[in-house]
Amino acid sequence: MNHEFQFVEDIIKAGLPDANVFVEDMTGTKDHLAITVVSDAFEGKLLFQQHQILMNLLKEELKNRIHAVKLETFTKTKYAERNKG
Repeated sequence: MNHEFQFVEDIIKAGLPDANVFVEDMTGTKDHLAITVVSDAFEGKLLFQQHQILMNLLKEELKNRIHAVKLETFTKTKYAERNKG
């Protein structure tokens, strides 16, 4: 995790305490972020519901510090399956 984006991880973990959060700067401008979140809070939720949770958590930062986000969300099981092999 880039420490410049620790605030993003802190916000997400405040709402999803079990989350593993990965943040990347997509453009070098520090306001277009690729955010991957792994949390069992996403279990049984549709993709748009998972993303809605994150957008609600980040809504204040999206007004000021963050211009755009690319979200990827996984349950812990799905993330482990994706990263096997």
